Amino acid sequence: MARAGTRPTSRDVAQAAGVSQAAVSLVLGDKWRGRVSETTAERVREAARELGYRPNLAARNLRLGRTRTVLLVVPALTTEFFGGVYTGAARVAARHGFGVVLYPSPEGVGPARDPFASAQAALDGVIASSMAADALSAIRGDQLPLVMLDSDPRGSHGAVTVNLDIGDGARQVADHLLALGHRHFLHLAADVPSWTFEVRAQELAARLATVAGTTLRTAAAPISIEGALTATEAALTAPQGRRPTALVCDDDKLAAGAYKALRRLGLRVPDDISVTGVDDLGLATALDPELTTIRLDAETFGERGMAALLAVLEGRTPEEGDIPVELVVRGSTAPATP
Repeated sequence: MARAGTRPTSRDVAQAAGVSQAAVSLVLGDKWRGRVSETTAERVREAARELGYRPNLAARNLRLGRTRTVLLVVPALTTEFFGGVYTGAARVAARHGFGVVLYPSPEGVGPARDPFASAQAALDGVIASSMAADALSAIRGDQLPLVMLDSDPRGSHGAVTVNLDIGDGARQVADHLLALGHRHFLHLAADVPSWTFEVRAQELAARLATVAGTTLRTAAAPISIEGALTATEAALTAPQGRRPTALVCDDDKLAAGAYKALRRLGLRVPDDISVTGVDDLGLATALDPELTTIRLDAETFGERGMAALLAVLEGRTPEEGDIPVELVVRGSTAPATP
């Protein structure tokens, strides 16, 4: 068995499974067929799982030379945003002779299948969104350089973080709505346990609290149109005092669901209630009226993430500072009605 505090080795796996190290190498290298039995192969895999053994990719890369391949771990590709992140990362990677493998977490957020289940996997590093952080349980940070996107720099899985200035985005939305005279707000918050959404909620509340007479309610919703529709209807029909005049959504898709709920309730955007989003997806201009939203530059985000990883691989200090975001004002916001 491996000693406490040390990483298990192939010798530990061989001992636990009662086989030779050569057999372990064959099984974990997926070259066992015709050489060892299926029963033996399963015994080796089970021992490796129980010990928490992972191939030492860093050592193997030293033997084989760099693979010039990077893994990009993101939530399921349910919006175009992460497609933009990939495009930006791949553009920078290509200029440096690297390839990018896209690895979406199957359920959007949560554990993903181990990308290193086969020891044939060989990577130079990982770029991962905090919204897919649970998928990183399969990745040992002490084996691969790791850059986290949209992640708390004080408690990140990786030594390097690259962030959009999402807190400033929340402040821009608050300032815009306050200037229009809004004082009663509903925050349609993404029901996702992620640092980026925590920051949005904190900054929105802090900014609104600086103006006397404001009220803020929060309704959580999954990032889906139906989820947003249900949460918005429930929040606006609950007997909780004055109806809000502004609805701040964590995502453009949430705003689209809110639009549907408001129409069902006989409310007009922006005459009765102003609505804002985040992302500036194509959906934002497909809505009627077009959506006031925070524009996030997904491709620049991906570019900066890849550039940071390349800097780590080359022993340089990555570029510092959050990526600016921009409020795009369209027809979904207007002065508050008395």
